[in-house]
Amino acid sequence: MRATKHAVPQSRRRRGLIMGIPLALVAVGVLVCLAFALLPGSGGDAGAAQPAAASVAATEPSTPPGTGVPADATPSAAPPSVTGPPPSATGTPSRSATPTPRPSTTTATPSASAATGSALTAPSTASLAGRIKPGASYQGVATSYDAADGNGACLFGPSADLMIAAMNHTDYESSKACGASVLVRAANGASVTVRIVNECPLPCAPGQLDLSHEAFAKLAELSVGRLPISWTLLSLGTAPDTMSIRYKTGSTQWWCGIQVIGHRNPVATLEVRTASGWRQLSRTDYNYFLSPDGSGCGGPIRVTDIYGEQLTVDGIAVQPDVAQPTRVQFARH
Repeated sequence: MRATKHAVPQSRRRRGLIMGIPLALVAVGVLVCLAFALLPGSGGDAGAAQPAAASVAATEPSTPPGTGVPADATPSAAPPSVTGPPPSATGTPSRSATPTPRPSTTTATPSASAATGSALTAPSTASLAGRIKPGASYQGVATSYDAADGNGACLFGPSADLMIAAMNHTDYESSKACGASVLVRAANGASVTVRIVNECPLPCAPGQLDLSHEAFAKLAELSVGRLPISWTLLSLGTAPDTMSIRYKTGSTQWWCGIQVIGHRNPVATLEVRTASGWRQLSRTDYNYFLSPDGSGCGGPIRVTDIYGEQLTVDGIAVQPDVAQPTRVQFARH
């Protein structure tokens, strides 16, 4: 009997070959994945490391420490340097911001009200006194001179009252002492009250008063020559009821000089009203306040004494060398 040998069908062989190829590819893929997984910095660990790196970068300064300016910034973009706290924190104002001293004022009723004037009063702490200060005592010597008709460098004009004196050049202070009343005391106990109407030029020393012969005689004999004294500023109740304003000879609407007469307290400043507001005039050694371009001439005038009180006067026309009453006066201190 012949043995018969059966061959594997062709279709089955082909199916096995086809199935073997994918399995081989899968095996290769698994090996590749394992290889990549074993490489450092790759695979799943890289995703976990990235957030950590980002958090570290967020905590590092983007600019060099201490500069405060990005490295790529231009000088114009740099913020201003701050070396200390702002002025509001220290309470010390900038020197450049310090405005010209001007007393703050509150409305007050003048002792002699009139249509030609009004008064404003500032606290006494806002004193505008110069070298001669209220409440201070000054030491010096008294000399004497022939006062003639009582006129002097202050240009108040002749006076029948010769209880007057010339202030030494230093304390005269460019006529700021003009019109001041001072009480003069001698070592022997004698005293006299005089009004400053003149200047005693150098070499008259600070503290020295050159009294009229009449005033000096109230303290000692004229033959004494030089007498040690002390003196203080007064605010007299016997001053005129009102003060006056006088325009200097030659004053016009284009140039004028203004003088205050009969004021109880020394005058600190004089202002005139202009189109742009109040303008302070400069003071001369001969006791006039000048408006060289005519600003404010003939308009309202505001006068401030050394205690800070302000008197505003209206209706004073430019009438040269005429004393025009104002009907207002500074308060007594």
